[in-house]
Formats: sequence, C-alpha cells, structure tokens
Amino acid sequence: MVKNRRFEEEQEHGLGIRHLQTFLFFFALAVAYAQRVNLSVAVVAMTDAAEANPHFPEYKWPEKTKSLLLSSFFWGYVLTQVPSGQLARKFGGKITLLTGLSICSVLNILTPLFAKLGGWQLVCALRVVEGLCQGVVFPSVHTLLSAWVPPNERPVLGTAAYAGNQFGTIIMLATSGLLASSSAGWPSIFYISGGVGCIWAILFFIWGASSPAHYKKISTEERKMIEMAQASEATSEQPKEQMHTPWLSFFTSPAFLALIASHSANNWGFWTLLTEIPSYMKNVLGKDIKSNALLSALPYAAMFVMSFIFSAIAMWLNKRNCISTVASRKLFNSIGLWVPMCALIGLAYVSSDQSNLAVILLTITVGFNGSCYLGFQINHIDLSPNFAGILMGITNCVGNIMSIIAPLLVGFIVNNEHDVEQWRVVFFIAAGIYLVGNGLFIIFGRANVQPWNDPPSKPRRHSTPQVESQH
Repeated sequence: MVKNRRFEEEQEHGLGIRHLQTFLFFFALAVAYAQRVNLSVAVVAMTDAAEANPHFPEYKWPEKTKSLLLSSFFWGYVLTQVPSGQLARKFGGKITLLTGLSICSVLNILTPLFAKLGGWQLVCALRVVEGLCQGVVFPSVHTLLSAWVPPNERPVLGTAAYAGNQFGTIIMLATSGLLASSSAGWPSIFYISGGVGCIWAILFFIWGASSPAHYKKISTEERKMIEMAQASEATSEQPKEQMHTPWLSFFTSPAFLALIASHSANNWGFWTLLTEIPSYMKNVLGKDIKSNALLSALPYAAMFVMSFIFSAIAMWLNKRNCISTVASRKLFNSIGLWVPMCALIGLAYVSSDQSNLAVILLTITVGFNGSCYLGFQINHIDLSPNFAGILMGITNCVGNIMSIIAPLLVGFIVNNEHDVEQWRVVFFIAAGIYLVGNGLFIIFGRANVQPWNDPPSKPRRHSTPQVESQH
C-alpha cells in the first residue's frame, strides 16, 4: 500500500510529457504576444528613423494612421475566437494552434516588405490577417490544457503556460529599442519575432500533441493518471465529438456570464495600460525613450514573477486542503483585479514630479494582475472541461472588444497627453470596471463542472431547453 502511494505521488509530481506540452504552450503564447506587440514598439522607429537608425525606410504616418494600424490586429482577432474553439474540439488543439501561429510568423517576416510595397494600407491588411490567425491561440491552448492537465495541477501548469504572455511582452518591449537602433534596423523586430515563431512551429510539430492519446512516447502510467483525472469530472461516456454544443445553456448560466464580465474587466485594464504606458511615461513622467522601453517592460516583468509566486501559494493551499476550489478562484481573482484597482486610484493622484511613485504603482497594478491566472483565466476548464476552448473563445471575443474600445476611449478623453487630470479620468474608469467585473465574479462565479458540460449527443427536435440552476 505504501509502495503504491509513493508511486502515485511520483507520477503526480514528477516531470512528464504534460510538462513538456506546458512548456510548448508557454513558448507559443510568448511568440504570440511578441508578434502582437511588435508593431506598437516598431512603429516609433518606422515613423522616426533618424532617432533609431537613419539607414532604414521612414514612413510619414500621422497619429490617426498609427492608431488604425495598432487596432487593426484586433479586427481580425475577435472574429475567429468562437469558431476556433469549435475547430479545436473537432480537429484537435495542435492543428489549430500550429496552423494559426505558423501563418502569423511568416506574415511577420514579410511585414517590412509589405510596408515597402504597399505602405500602411498593406500593413493594415496584413495585421488584420495576423489577428485572424492569432484568434485561434487562446481557445486552442485552453482546449489543449483541458486535455493534458489534471484538475489538481491546473493552477500551477495553467499559470506556467499563460506566463508566456508576459514573457513575450517583456522580451519585445525590452529589446525593441536595441533592435531598432542596431545595424539590422527596425525590420529586425519583425524578422526575429517571426523567425522565432517558425522555430516554435517546427518544435511543436515534432513534440506537440492534442491529447495524451495522440502522443506515442508518453508512459502508460502518466497517460492513465491524466485520463483517470479527466474522467473523474465527466458524467457521460459519450465522445466529445458527438456532443451537441449547448449554446443556450452557456448564455443562461450566471457562472459563465460572470466569467465573461471578469474577463472583459481584466482586458479593459490590461490593454489600457499596455497601449498607454509608453505615452504616459513619456508625456507625464518625462522619461526618455531608452528608459521608457525598460520602464514599460518593468510592470510585465513583475507580472511574470508574481504569477509564479501566486501559483506557489495556490499549490500550498491546495496541498493542505484549507480552501475550496471556488474560494481559491475568487480569492486570487480579487487579488488580481482589486489590488490593481486600488493602485490605479492612487496613480490617479500622483503628480508629474513623483515619477518614481508612479512607476511603483504601475508595477503593482500590472504585477498583481498576474493573480488572475489562478482566477478567471482557468475557470473555463472548471466549468466545462469538454467545452473549455469554446468558452474561452466566447469570453476572449467579448474581452477583446473591450481591448479595442479602451484605447479609443483613452484617445477621446486625453486630448492633452501632458494633462495629469485627463489621465486621472482614464485610471478611474479602469478602476471602476475592475470593481464591477470582480464583484460579479465573486457573487455568481462557480468552480464546479456545470450540468451542461455533458449535453445529449443529439438534441431533441421538439424539446424545450432546460435552464439548469446554479448552486
């Protein structure tokens, strides 16, 4: 008995193929975010080559054109969120993730050529297509995590995978200035981010898999451990492919609607800061371009580190069984949204001559947001392992509509980028949205598998949809 228990513990905590897959997911998200933010940092050098490297093309794009280019990615991104969740369930997360990021990586490499041949119009079209391709990323990764990660390891491995978001952002923000001023110039920003994506695609093609059943070299013990853990959440034995997607149940579930609200609130604050921190640092805090790049990356470095600290705390709480899963999700989500909310309110009253305090509050705001990886970010899998990718597609679609609206609202409010009071309004709005989003998650959020996770394989033609009660 003792020997068997020891063997089970080794299987649970030892390194296995599921950890290799998690690393590949981390790398995929790092590549995706690096390619997502590379234009926002490259466009500075593209429109002011004299300050970076005058030997490369310079484009006289006005501010409106630059804003159009920066938002064009999300036009395509929101369109493929929900369909890609369905595709990932049908064909496997590996195929959808590999296809989307491979195409996006090639397009990144072609960006300088497109800018030369077709100007901002062709670059804009290219970014829309990149957004369409990257729309598969989160639904695919969520589908893959639900297949590979046992329920008790979701906080740790889920956080490890999604930390790739911040890693890619950090690397791109921190190195962009050096790349733009190097002998390779601003085109190297696109060549390197696209080239690294192609390397990832090769590695994932060789070692990636949609599920343990599709990976030939996985040990029998690890495969059984994962599949038994997955089976413990299912109430039906029918194959996933035969399950009817319960759309009505999704949108009549208070738990899922609260998840949408929380995801949307997070995206509003996150993308407001990601797109506006460089401008705030330059115009309000008076930071020069070189320090601006490093200081812009600092909050995301803090988020990367803090996400692992919160993950360790969650694992410690889980081992001691001193907190329920739903309480854990709400606790960490509250830390991830309400601590930043308080920091944003403080930031709203920081004057322009208190730049160090402003940097500290910005770092707290973004750093503590990493706690959300243990909150709403993995709650989709809690509610429905069978439809986790589709749920992520829906919430990410709505959330990224917020990502489009938030910077546009900032542009409407901040007419004078040096005016502290106008930035105060921006921070108050983000803080208020954080308050409401997490409040709804606390009230209505759940962490148990919902009844609609296992719907009938074929819906009855004349049956009336039954709305399950949430407990």
